[in-house]
Amino acid sequence: MVSVSSRPQPVLTEGMLRGVHHIALNVKDMQAACQFYGEVLGLHKLQGEEVPKTLVKLVAEGKVTNFRTPDGTILDLFWEPDLSPPDPDPEKGFTRANHLAFDIAPTQFDQAMERLRAHQITFDGPVTRPTGRGIYFYDPDGFIIEIRCDPLPNP
Repeated sequence: MVSVSSRPQPVLTEGMLRGVHHIALNVKDMQAACQFYGEVLGLHKLQGEEVPKTLVKLVAEGKVTNFRTPDGTILDLFWEPDLSPPDPDPEKGFTRANHLAFDIAPTQFDQAMERLRAHQITFDGPVTRPTGRGIYFYDPDGFIIEIRCDPLPNP
């Protein structure tokens, strides 16, 4: 009889991650990127009160631009004028992505950190900001992953 191995248990249980919170991309030419994401793809550019409070200064300085996807995911464009890809041909593995952020309930944030530590996943943080808390770590290919939560409500 052939033994069927059971599926390994996930570090974070199904349902803990609530969705993608935001995607951050480094861009060399902010004007061209804004034209593409806003005019070509038709994404909504955040302006005025829509801009996250923690990014208002960077947006005013032209260093960051934010868009909202139809499902509500925020796309952050970070201006990196000296950005040079390993190869100018994007078919050869070039990526401009900075990190992928997942949203988690504030009440599950500490539990997620404990589970990651228990599985020898090292991370930077937690970082606490007015917008909540976050930790950063790498996937097996070196891509940065963030798990973040909103601040706990004041009692």
